[in-house]
Amino acid sequence: MDASGEELADRVRALLTLDGNVEEKRMFGTRAFLLDGHILVGARTGGVLLVRVDEEHGASLITRPGVASAVMGPRTMGTGWLDVSPSALIDDDDLAAWLDIAREDAKRDG
Repeated sequence: MDASGEELADRVRALLTLDGNVEEKRMFGTRAFLLDGHILVGARTGGVLLVRVDEEHGASLITRPGVASAVMGPRTMGTGWLDVSPSALIDDDDLAAWLDIAREDAKRDG
């Protein structure tokens, strides 16, 4: 992963330290943060945040600026996996909002 991806991982880690159920793993070229064994978010190359959400919720979130369906290898994922560009993650409040979205959707799924 490049420097901007590592920087994003550091920011995510700092914001998730209060949640003892979060585990960090390298997966698929991403620094993934898992909640109860399921991917919550991932820091990707280029400082892109991979966010796992409920598909229905993702369909509305994808309309936000800087948000697109995640692309993994040759495959474009559905609205349950979103890439959030660095332009939408300018400060920690922006990042924390996306982490909250991912956590809330994870609670709904699990």
